Amino acid sequence: MRQLSELTDVDEPAWPILQAEFAGSPVAVEMLPGDPGQGRASLLQLQVGAGSALGAMALHSGGLIVDHGWLRVLGGAASDGAGLPGLARVNRFPDAFDAAWRPTDALVVGHDVLGGVFALNGHDPAACGRPGAPGQMLYFAPDSLRWEAMEIGYGTWLTWLLSGRLEKFYDGLRWPGWQSESQALDLSRGIAVYPFLWSQEAHADLASTTREPVPMPELLGLSVDFCRQAGLGDPGFLGSLSPEGRA
Repeated sequence: MRQLSELTDVDEPAWPILQAEFAGSPVAVEMLPGDPGQGRASLLQLQVGAGSALGAMALHSGGLIVDHGWLRVLGGAASDGAGLPGLARVNRFPDAFDAAWRPTDALVVGHDVLGGVFALNGHDPAACGRPGAPGQMLYFAPDSLRWEAMEIGYGTWLTWLLSGRLEKFYDGLRWPGWQSESQALDLSRGIAVYPFLWSQEAHADLASTTREPVPMPELLGLSVDFCRQAGLGDPGFLGSLSPEGRA
C-alpha cells in the first residue's frame, strides 16, 4: 500500500497537462472545482498517483461536463457538494480507507445523458462477464444493452473525449436539437427515449422518438430491467447515483 504523500508528490503531475487539454478542446468542456479532502481520500482508496490522468481527476477535479452536458466525467467530488457525485459515492467506496476493497465489477468513471456508462476494467474482467483487457475502458451502450470494449486506457479515453470525435461515436443516437436538451438538464437527470433506444423503431428513425428527462437512477434501472427481460443477463454495476449513493 502506498501512503497519500507517495501518491500526491510526483515528479510529473498530470493535472497541468489535462488543464491544457481542457482549454484547447474543440468540444465544450466545463471543469467543476473539486473538494480537496474528498479528492485526497479518493486518491488513497484508488491507490493511483497524481501522475496518472485518473489520479489527477480524482485529486483536483469535481468532474467534467462535456459536449453541451451530453457526457459527465467523474472526479473526486464537487467542492460545493452539488453538481456531479464523486467517484467515491458512485462506486461505493468504503467510508474509511480499506486496503482490501476493490470496485464492484469495474470502476465507473462517467455517464452520458442516455444512460450510457463508461467504466474501467479491473484485474479480471472475464470473471465479471465483461469484455476487454484489465485496465482498459468499457462502454455500456443503451441502444444494444451490452458492454463494449473500447481497447484504450483511461488517459487515452479522456483525451479522446476532448478531441471532437464524439459525434462519430454517437452517430445514430443524436437528434436535431440534442444540444439544447442535454444542456438544459439538471446533472442528476438523463434523457429517456421512447420508443426505447434498443427498439427497432428507434433504430429506424430516431428523429421521430419522444424524449423525457428522468432521474439517472431510474434510467440505469430501466437498462438493468430490459437486460433481464431480454435474456441478456444482469449487466452488473452501472454506478450508484441516488442522492444517498445507494441506488
